[in-house]
Parts: sequence; structure tokens; C-alpha cells
Amino acid sequence: MKVLSLPAHSHIALMFRPERWDELVCEFEITTNPNASQKTPGEVSGVLPEYDAVLTGWGSPAFERTAIEKAPNLKLIAHTAGSVKGLFSDDTVREVLLPRGIQVFSGNDAIALNVAEATIGLMIATARRWIEHSKYFGEQRKRNAAWPNNSQFLTGATVGLVSASKVARHVIRVLQPFNCRILVFDPFLSREAARTLGVEKCELNELFQRSDIVSLHAPKLPQTKGMIGAAQLALLRDGATFINTSRGDVVDHEALLAECRSGRIVAALDVTEPEPLPAESPFWKLPNVLLTPHVAGAGREGYFRLGDATLQALRDVRANRPLAGAAPLQNWETLA
Repeated sequence: MKVLSLPAHSHIALMFRPERWDELVCEFEITTNPNASQKTPGEVSGVLPEYDAVLTGWGSPAFERTAIEKAPNLKLIAHTAGSVKGLFSDDTVREVLLPRGIQVFSGNDAIALNVAEATIGLMIATARRWIEHSKYFGEQRKRNAAWPNNSQFLTGATVGLVSASKVARHVIRVLQPFNCRILVFDPFLSREAARTLGVEKCELNELFQRSDIVSLHAPKLPQTKGMIGAAQLALLRDGATFINTSRGDVVDHEALLAECRSGRIVAALDVTEPEPLPAESPFWKLPNVLLTPHVAGAGREGYFRLGDATLQALRDVRANRPLAGAAPLQNWETLA
């Protein structure tokens, strides 16, 4: 089975344990990208017909429809990163990938572990007001200068999750020892599935009204743009925490800024709109806002699990077995 690996060597080293990459090289006829940079779409088009599978990663170019059409042996595109939405046009998925049965593997489940861990960390940091404590203690060096403990900590809190995504489901699992009541808003989650997850399904406004901590996990879709606005944020109780590790444009940032300026709530934002925020953005100066540079998905163990899963995907396709981690292309329009 001939495999073309497009990511640079630095990306491969990040995603694969050395012994796992050695197994891949031994089991498959693999061609690696000799350049430090990614190939251009034209370069990929020129060589794609020779291969049965392609490995992609962050920075890989989108596939031209004609290139896939001219690759008769192509069976698998394995993305050693998160979302695959940037790799194909809608018509390429509908009219080429699906009819030909070309499978697409996504590493977003492994990366979801990293994002879930980061989310739990942000929940604890913000619920316990560590940002404010550190700032005021550092400025005044007095025990009584710390920010008042007027909030609900994570243990025993009501946590609202916007979307029952893969990340959210990992968060639900990790939250179990904290004895939280977990609310979920997701139009695609049935009440039966919610019961199986051990959560309560509710409407979006109700979730914001009842939660001590709201964590956003919605995908970037036309229908989710700006879905969290002034009406929802105003429903948050005083002392509540708002966390976003999904996509920045799901939130109306002007409305969020207004709530954060009031001091009523604490926000932790790993993603923003725009990204990064401009230097003059007022968010940078607010003591109740924690900003991180879109790093929630980073983490060695999650990355290595992605490499393990990629190797297994290649083995599954070679053996004509069902592909674990296959992106559900039939749900392309709502895919994160």
C-alpha cells in the first residue's frame, strides 16, 4: 500500500511516537515530504495518482477536486490533526469522496482529549478565581488583598455544556468525581442519549440561567455564528464562569466584553474573534479575563494517541476493515 505523507518532519515527530512511525515505515511503502514546508495544491495534484493513501496535517493544502478524480487508487486520506473541513470543497465531498467510497480519517477524537483536559483546568482556575488572586496578591503582597471567595467552586457546581461534541463528552467523563450537575444544550442530542451520558438536556437560555460554569463546545457553522449573544450572557448569575475552547465567532464579543467589564462574570477564552485579539483590545486589561493562544488542543499524549490511531486507520483500510475514526462525510454540512 503506497502512502504519501505531506506533513513536514517536525509535525510527524510531534504526532508519532518514534517506534510507531518506525512500524508505519516498515509496514507501508511511504513517501515523506522532503521539504520543511507543505506542498502546494499543484504539487499534490501531480503525484496523487500514484498513491493509495495520503497523510495530511496542519498546514496541508486543500485537495483540488480534479486531483482526487485523477487518483484511481486513492482509498484513504488520514488527517493527523483536527477538523478536516478545510481540506475539501462541499462538492468534492458530495460528488467525489462519497460516491467513490474514499474514506477520511480525522484525529479530532485524540485532540479532543487535550481540549477536554484544558477545559477542566480552565474551569478550576476560573471558578476558584486564581487569576484575580494571583494579580492582587502579586500587587499588594498581603493575604487579605486576594479576591474574595464569592464563587461556586467546581465541586458541586452546575456546569452547562453548549454542544455534546467529542470534547464535551470527554469533559462529562472527567467531571464525574466533582459531583457536578451537568446541563447540555444540543439540538441533535436526544433525551435518551442525554440520560445515557448522565446529563440533563435543556434549552440554551435555560442552560445559561441555571449554570455556575458555562463551557462552549459548538462547531463553527453558519447557523452557530454569534449564537451566544447579549441575551444569553445576561442570564449568567453573578460570579459565573464562561469558557470558550471551541471557535471564537460563535460568541458576540462585544456583548461578552460588556459583561466582563461589569465584573459580574469571569471568562476564559482560548479562542477569539479575531484571533489573536488586536493589541488595543480591552480584553487584555480585564483582571477577570484569562486569554490563552488557542492551545487547548495541544498536548503530547493526545498527539501520540492521534499517531497511534492514524497507523491503525492505515491498517484497517489495507485489511478492508471498518475504519475507526472515520469522519462522517454524510453529515458534512454539520461536521465540526
